[in-house]
Amino acid sequence: MIPLKITKEEVNELPLAQFEGEIILIDSEEEIEDVAAFLSTQSILGFDTETKPTFKKGQKNEVSLLQLSTRDQAFLFRLNQVDFPISIRNILEKKSIVKVGAAVHDDLIGLKRLTDSFFPESFFDLNDELKKVGFHNVGVRNLCAMVLGIRISKSEQVSNWEAEELSEKQQRYAATDAWACLEIYEKLEKAGYLKDLT
Repeated sequence: MIPLKITKEEVNELPLAQFEGEIILIDSEEEIEDVAAFLSTQSILGFDTETKPTFKKGQKNEVSLLQLSTRDQAFLFRLNQVDFPISIRNILEKKSIVKVGAAVHDDLIGLKRLTDSFFPESFFDLNDELKKVGFHNVGVRNLCAMVLGIRISKSEQVSNWEAEELSEKQQRYAATDAWACLEIYEKLEKAGYLKDLT
């Protein structure tokens, strides 16, 4: 039985876990087409973005990183270096590919700011949808704890996503968030929690 609520203390007692699959960092345009061709064959992907934090009121940074994950591969697109390629936009606009994230509304607003022609389709927002089926706590960290029985680290959340090189820790953190959304969705779907939603 999956619990519908959890306390901070209960989350902190769980074992720390992270994405253990292959991470593919895309920071040059030559790599994009092959990756896009592969991703367009998937029926479901984990999704997330990262933006360099700002510490000044009213200042906003653009999305630095877009993460798309399968069960065992996470693709990290450095948008601050490769822009927002059309082939990747096409995947996010494709109705036949479900993209699963948490609080995707803000991510999509950030991506829309990068181009004047982006029309996202088939996004499944775990935060919004799971409230409808009775989950009291949402957010990737809480959902990982309740659904997957693991604790994920948030220590890299406010790191510099526009750094010249992303550290192994940053890459693992970014991959984990997208992968975890996919894992949560698939486990809940298998357990019948999503039958009234999808």
